[in-house]
Amino acid sequence: MNSYPTLATERLLLRQPLAHDIPTIVQLANEPTVANMTLNIPHPYGEADAIYWLNAANQGFASGQHHVFAIELRETGQFVGGIGLTVEQRFNRAEAGYWVGKPFWNQGIATEALRAVLAFGFETLELHKIFATHLVANLASGKVMQHAGMQWEAELHQHVRKNGQYFDLMQYQLTRPTYLARVAG
Repeated sequence: MNSYPTLATERLLLRQPLAHDIPTIVQLANEPTVANMTLNIPHPYGEADAIYWLNAANQGFASGQHHVFAIELRETGQFVGGIGLTVEQRFNRAEAGYWVGKPFWNQGIATEALRAVLAFGFETLELHKIFATHLVANLASGKVMQHAGMQWEAELHQHVRKNGQYFDLMQYQLTRPTYLARVAG
């Protein structure tokens, strides 16, 4: 892939994260509730964290190991969150991850973005499997995965450590054959 892909849905544009997004990224990601519901967003979240995320997105695209997108509302051009795939080429699979700023929760944005990223992963990258996890306490994220067509796979006990505490994760998955059967049907 030579140029950074852009994915369009009915309401969203998933595009390369850019430097002009930094103030909004900081504003939305610095919300304590967002940090509490994710594994990789620290609190407090500052400009250096946003710059790190943008650099990781660009380096990941260059290596083919990460496909990270800014989630933008098509109607207004407003940045509302991020989503991406971390590819494990050896196993032809990827882990999906996403976050949406609190003012945009409960609007179907994460589900719409995840559906687009799943399609990109299976149709463009030709991955065999995409999985995603959420903290057990983040039931809304599990609903996003279910609404996007992913199926529950496992509960991972004390699987991650965050802020010195161990947490269980719920894992969902979707395979390419199941995805293609749904698209065809």
